[in-house]
Amino acid sequence: MTPATATPMRTRTGPIPTQTHQPTIEIAGPIRDRYDEILTPDAIAFLTELHQRFGSRRHDRLADRMRRRFEVGNGHDPQFRSDTAHIREDAEWQVAGAGPGLEDRRVEITGPTDPKMTINALNSGAKVWLADQEDATSPTWKNVIEGQLSLRDAIRGELSFTSPEGKRYEVTAEQTPTIVMRPRGWHLTENHLRFTDRTGRTMNASGSLVDYGLYFFHNAKQLIENGRGPYFYIAKLESSEEAKLWDDIFSFSEEYIGIPHGTIRATVLIETLPAAFEMEEILFELRDHIAGLNAGRWDYIFSIIKNYRGRGARFVLPDRSEVTMTVPFMRAYTELLVKTCHKRGAFAIGGMSAFIPNRRDPEVTERAFEKVAADKKREAGDGFDGTWVAHPDLIPVARAEFDAVLGERPNQLDRQRPEVEVAASDLIDVHIGRPVTEQGVHGNVSVAIRYIEAWLRGLGAVAIDNLMEDAATAEISRSQVWQWIHQDRSTAEGTRITREYIEGLIDEVLATADRGDGDRFDDAAEIFRDVALGQEFPAFLTLPAYSRFLVETD
Repeated sequence: MTPATATPMRTRTGPIPTQTHQPTIEIAGPIRDRYDEILTPDAIAFLTELHQRFGSRRHDRLADRMRRRFEVGNGHDPQFRSDTAHIREDAEWQVAGAGPGLEDRRVEITGPTDPKMTINALNSGAKVWLADQEDATSPTWKNVIEGQLSLRDAIRGELSFTSPEGKRYEVTAEQTPTIVMRPRGWHLTENHLRFTDRTGRTMNASGSLVDYGLYFFHNAKQLIENGRGPYFYIAKLESSEEAKLWDDIFSFSEEYIGIPHGTIRATVLIETLPAAFEMEEILFELRDHIAGLNAGRWDYIFSIIKNYRGRGARFVLPDRSEVTMTVPFMRAYTELLVKTCHKRGAFAIGGMSAFIPNRRDPEVTERAFEKVAADKKREAGDGFDGTWVAHPDLIPVARAEFDAVLGERPNQLDRQRPEVEVAASDLIDVHIGRPVTEQGVHGNVSVAIRYIEAWLRGLGAVAIDNLMEDAATAEISRSQVWQWIHQDRSTAEGTRITREYIEGLIDEVLATADRGDGDRFDDAAEIFRDVALGQEFPAFLTLPAYSRFLVETD
């Protein structure tokens, strides 16, 4: 038997050449009417550059978040950073501050970017409109691209809208609010755009870079011509390293389209526990581009629960309605924010009360006005320069409270708050001394499922039980349920909060739901079970909900 002859192996000297590819972004979503006005070749080229230059750093920062959550979960409470003490101790540096149209921010209205809501916001009489592609927008492909179209048309004075009932909406206000656009947070992807890097690896695009990049590319120069500028709210930030990433993106973008460095202005939401310990460092890293900080109250509460969900009974919060702005950890966080901002010449913007009026129910409206007036009186008295509302009817209420403090002044940046001293322990003082009630548990289950159901139908901001709910408030609701179960809590009435108990409440909610053609209650309940009853705790409920139900496939 003749043995087989082996083919001699060839040896290679020197490095093995790496195959390189031209970075690209492929449009995987359907192209509908006018989408080509947003997804132009030049805009896609800009998005490709953003992903190629900054995509890997985004992944690094997301890995940092996981590491920090793991450390807190294992007993390491966050502290003010020793390696950045020199930034906090240097009294000389100041931030860029207000850009044109941002000098007076006493009342800002928030809302999604569909044509009707865009027109209503521009006619509202607010000083600023937070054009929200984040928590108030369900990130369907339609909402993402058509929201960009609404903004593009509005900025050029070309936006109008006729409802299915035949009602026509137009921008009629002589003075419209300054637009500050909020892109999605770093954790979210845009699965209808696929980025291929130089190595040939393909991945979903970043929701942040897509929202930011499309808006900036199409509108920056027109906004400058209009006497304003490209302004952004930055959501879910957790560190000064994340702030530095955004600052580098801003600098690159300005150079890319040929506008002066520092034209962009950002307002950063301090709505995560780690960010509360790095407010000055965040301002410092963005100092050429930042106008202020905002106290994002609902996501901040969610962040507290997320980080301390497994740390024992003393970190369990009571009913959502009992976690008000006057409880210890919320009071400490907001007072520190005002002091920090004014020390550095930055605006301090207050958060949004969830109470909203009901034009069909005068009693509900009166109660909402009272609650909102008290909230805004507290904020103005604490030194905030402005605040948020979610409904046009609340603008006069909020403005009256800030007018009473500001008078003719556009802000109160000169109020330094030297008496405020906040220790690290104050920021995690979650002792409230109130029980969890059966009503509170039922409310969380009901609100979360009803909100998720609306979100799956493309609605991001939803009025439920006379409160404005968005993704952040839904996150509080489901994360509290998860924590109550895993910390073996019982209600004030003596009922143990178990998976079986919550399953019974889910059945009640589904049995009484306002069903109709195309409702998504069964899907919503499925998502709620996954994010509230599972052994693992998903970092955001929107991640599994988006990938499972909102991505359009051929």
